[in-house]
Amino acid sequence: MENERSLVRRVLGGDRAAFGVIIEEYGRMVTHIVSRMVRSESDREDVAQDVFLKVYENLHGFEFRSRMSTWIARIAYTTCLNFMEKKRPSLLDDDLPEMGGVDSFPSSTPAPDAAAHRAGVAEILEREIGALPVDYRTALTLFHLEGMTYDEIGEAMGLPGGTVKSYLFRARKQLRGRLASTYSREDLEN
Repeated sequence: MENERSLVRRVLGGDRAAFGVIIEEYGRMVTHIVSRMVRSESDREDVAQDVFLKVYENLHGFEFRSRMSTWIARIAYTTCLNFMEKKRPSLLDDDLPEMGGVDSFPSSTPAPDAAAHRAGVAEILEREIGALPVDYRTALTLFHLEGMTYDEIGEAMGLPGGTVKSYLFRARKQLRGRLASTYSREDLEN
């Protein structure tokens, strides 16, 4: 990707194709964050579009104190929190994880039974991660799927790096506990 400063200058100068580059570069990260925080699959696309609308509207205020990915992750995180706060009164099943969405865990195993098992394990993991508190899910996503550092995640989530490290530790511990108490080793292996 071209230099972030020149890309931002191009967007601010009215180059729509340059903003398309930003969407292409950071769309996967935004999708990961939104899919981990917003339970309703039907709302995810709207929230992701809202994130990029906010990025566009606030790009003039990006001061390059952090990486653009961190800045966009912060916008995605706060947009999701705001969306969840607005939706909370109407959601009666807020604590029930939604099933589906195995597409984020691609499988390329040759044997059909192995592929089915792998898809089943991915579904289990997605369901159990979805049952974690929203901050834990978000920290896991940014760390493991986006490769962000503790400090970058902290900046995106508005938390100190040490808190992010603690969230990741607790999320993994809860996830391990949930998996161990619900599934046998055979369910999760091979």
